[in-house]
Amino acid sequence: MKKFIQYRSLAIGFITACLAITLHSCEKDHDGNPGDPSGDPVAESLDPSSAAGGTVLTLKGTGLGDIRKILFDKDSVPASFYTTLNTATAVVFRVPDTVSGGQQNIIFTNGAGKTLSVPFNGLAYPSVTSVSNYNYVAGTELTLTGNNLESVSKVVLTGTTAEATVLSKSKKQLVIRMPATTVPRATLDITNGTGMRTTTQEFVNIDLALPVFAEDFGAGITNNSWGDAAFISTAEFKSGTRSVGKNYQKGNWHLIGFKSAAGIAMDPAYKYLTFWVKGASRDYSLYIMSDKIDGGYGTYIEDNRIDVKANVWTYFKVPLSTLKLWEKGSPFNELGFRIKGPDAQDEVFYFDDVLLVK
Repeated sequence: MKKFIQYRSLAIGFITACLAITLHSCEKDHDGNPGDPSGDPVAESLDPSSAAGGTVLTLKGTGLGDIRKILFDKDSVPASFYTTLNTATAVVFRVPDTVSGGQQNIIFTNGAGKTLSVPFNGLAYPSVTSVSNYNYVAGTELTLTGNNLESVSKVVLTGTTAEATVLSKSKKQLVIRMPATTVPRATLDITNGTGMRTTTQEFVNIDLALPVFAEDFGAGITNNSWGDAAFISTAEFKSGTRSVGKNYQKGNWHLIGFKSAAGIAMDPAYKYLTFWVKGASRDYSLYIMSDKIDGGYGTYIEDNRIDVKANVWTYFKVPLSTLKLWEKGSPFNELGFRIKGPDAQDEVFYFDDVLLVK
């Protein structure tokens, strides 16, 4: 019995000691952060001190282990980071993609509410993620959506001196009027307060393309559809005021067709077949046809398949080098878009700016 009491006393003593250690550890940081306790944060260096969105920054100093919030004070842009990775002498974090350009401060706040202000220069280059249209003629207004567009001062067609007119601008949107130009297609060089960036999007000059259909059938081009004839629509269009529509009846033999009596030669100057399609009631695949396809006009070839989203306009820019349109020689006289089906019901598609582009 005496030994049991002794063992019990030892066990209670051990548990008490563990609790004391745990409580002492908790007293070091009352807010539950596993990092170092809150103190007076002091900055020694920020590397780099000038950067664009997405760049990793490292703040070195002392008293940094309990940083809980990082804010770029120009336009109050917060930065996300992992608090558990902080140390007493370093904080590693990333510049937000939405950072504003120019001189500003980064405000660090710790668990005790103490703040540290560090100077920083934001590099906010212009970026474009989507466009209202890829096709234009002189005077066409295009809306570019992206980031850091509020200070844009210049928009030039890459490799030229042709400058677009800036009509309106905000951080996320830029509206421009396209200039006259002698180039068939080009990206845009956009300059803002930080510097210049070139768009990934390429824009096509309709006047220098071969139109199969633009505002109407191109010169020498006629309707050559199977089943219901193609029809001109003034209610649906992507450019200008008109598109060409086609009702694909339930079944498996309809296509919209364009015919050139003179033929369209396999001119190596033409690099792309581009066009807009507005989809039907659900997603479908269409197949690009020509009378020079091996197997004949109307043959389904997977290399010539395009996938069209329902109820929205989708832009296609297909390299002619990947299309099988001239397997049986040049020129071809017929170009079309066929569907497998539709099986459930009739479906209507609209086509605009069907172009051969240099």
